Amino acid sequence: MKVRALTLAILASLSASAVAADSVDPLKKAFIDDSKINLQFRLRYEDADVDTVDNQNQTTLRTRLTYQTGDIYKLFALTEIDDVRSTDNEPLIGDYEYTQINQAFIGYRGPAETLVKYGRQRILLDNQRFVGGVGFRQNEQTYDAFSVKNTALENLTVYYSYINNVNRIFSEDSGKDEHKNETNLLNINYKAGEIANITGYAYLIDNIDVAAFSSDTYGIRATGKLKLDAIKLSYEAEYAQQSEGGDNPTSYTANYYKLGAGVGFEGLGAKIGYEVLGSDDGQAGFITPLATLHAFNGWTDKFLFGGMGNWENGLVDAHVVLTAKVAGLKLLAKYHKFDSDYGDIDMGQEWGIAATYPFAKHYDIGVKYASFSGADAGYGFSNDTDKLWLTLQAKY
Repeated sequence: MKVRALTLAILASLSASAVAADSVDPLKKAFIDDSKINLQFRLRYEDADVDTVDNQNQTTLRTRLTYQTGDIYKLFALTEIDDVRSTDNEPLIGDYEYTQINQAFIGYRGPAETLVKYGRQRILLDNQRFVGGVGFRQNEQTYDAFSVKNTALENLTVYYSYINNVNRIFSEDSGKDEHKNETNLLNINYKAGEIANITGYAYLIDNIDVAAFSSDTYGIRATGKLKLDAIKLSYEAEYAQQSEGGDNPTSYTANYYKLGAGVGFEGLGAKIGYEVLGSDDGQAGFITPLATLHAFNGWTDKFLFGGMGNWENGLVDAHVVLTAKVAGLKLLAKYHKFDSDYGDIDMGQEWGIAATYPFAKHYDIGVKYASFSGADAGYGFSNDTDKLWLTLQAKY
């Protein structure tokens, strides 16, 4: 009897240990074995030379640590912390010293190829013309949001998010670092091979803190590529219509359209584009308050307009882009000619050049320069401006 009792006790102990191991192992697997840790450093020197303003320069270093768990019962979590150190805080340069949670969300991989996220997250839609992260700046724009992405149907992606807060690129003491929102974003994309990538979208922005940023935008976008032997052709076409949204006090209707074409051959490329952010007879313009604005309408950021991305007279941007890749070195040159959509205002011109070179697997170095001039006098963007950036990045 004693042997039998001892045997039962040992079996019970082993069973309890097995249950405990079963409960611990999934956690260990998710939080240690299957987790991912990334570390990034970005060192940047920026120099801004604006007519009638003293020359300003600033050096910043951003350290970014990202940790993502593995899946446990189809749930996972991601946390990303940014720290920026700076030599100064120059008003012409949009980077600031701070330590902040850049992303922190819980994700769920649901049935039928559905990905759900809740929390602070990065949202980059299409080319970021309307919704993006302003990734060029050291303080990235992220969103406190609930989002759902579904890819159950072949070549079709349906994305929806509800945003209740926009974490903007500005410093905490500026009073502009956060905007409360009740915003809905819908983006539906269909890929018909290389020849056509079509997106329809509805961006219903309701900015509680700044009512003038509220707008309802509906649009369609198409891009594609065609290869003819060694020559690569590409195109871009987009149209959108916008009206006031939320509590915006201004009633307006304005249009947006973009046409572009490109050609590439053995590492060389050229693109031309014509973009119009329209005006409603000078009363209000087509705005893009959630866009990655630095990527559009010139690198000198002359047309941010307080984060709206346009003014009441509208903006027309005719541009040419040249690219080349030689032995890993990426070269780019751009030229923009700017005019108003309403009022016949010469809004100047800008040219820019950039070079980026990756080396030693984890590193890349870049230089970028842009020069703006020739605008009609008397406007906030009229001053001639030159800007220079030197950047060194490391990713592990």
